[in-house]
Parts: sequence; structure tokens; C-alpha cells
Amino acid sequence: MMTPRGFRNNNPLNIRRSKDKWKGLRAQQTDAAFCQFESMEYGWRAAFWLLTRTYYHTYRLFTIRAIIQKWAPPNENNTRAYIDNVSRLTGIAPDEPIGIPSDKPARWMAVAAAMAIQETGTTALDYFAMLRGWELCRNDV
Repeated sequence: MMTPRGFRNNNPLNIRRSKDKWKGLRAQQTDAAFCQFESMEYGWRAAFWLLTRTYYHTYRLFTIRAIIQKWAPPNENNTRAYIDNVSRLTGIAPDEPIGIPSDKPARWMAVAAAMAIQETGTTALDYFAMLRGWELCRNDV
């Protein structure tokens, strides 16, 4: 079985390439569509930065439905199925506020893990790398 693209790229949420200069990007970007990180920790850091800093604080998106509608738009995803799957895996209703990231870190990590499962098609995640990625993100100012 082939390793999921998100794992090969150390990018568990399949963050698309953009003008953003993420910490920990590989010097050589050989994937035309998605960012490639030096380690899974840096991939998780970028994911948490987007979810908690950009989506929560900048865009003011507080629920699974609001986040996934922006993250995985219907023109390229089955957005409803994505929302339902993340909600089912986390036990957080689609329109229930996730909470302030600094107050509810476990809920944000659960949402990110569920999104990674959706994005990669597997539950075989490195949760220790995820925790280190959370710390990298939270300690960055």
C-alpha cells in the first residue's frame, strides 16, 4: 500500500502551496500542489497555525462547519461528508463552538486529527508529532 501524500509531504492536513513561507518547509518543493515540510512536527505546526491563528483569530471561524466549509470547499471536496466525519470522530457537533484554542487545546487537536484522517485516509497518525507541532505553534509569537 502506498504511503498517503500527506505523510510523504509531512503535511497531514494537505496544506496547499502558496506565497506563505512556512517554518520548516523543505528547501526543495517537488509537489506541485501541496507544501512539503522537513518533519511531521512542522506540518502539524502549520496546520495548527492555520486553524487557531488564521481561521479562529483572523477569520473568526469557531465551528467545525465554518472551518471545513473554508478548508475543503464543495468545488473540490464532498464538504458535507467531510464535516460529518470530523464531527463524528471528535464528538463535537458541526455548529458547536470548539472553544478558545488556549483554553480547549484538546478539542482543537481532536479537530486537526480528524481532519488529518479525512485528508490522508488513515487513522495511523503520529500523535506525538502532533503534540510537538502544537507546542511549536503555541510557542511561536
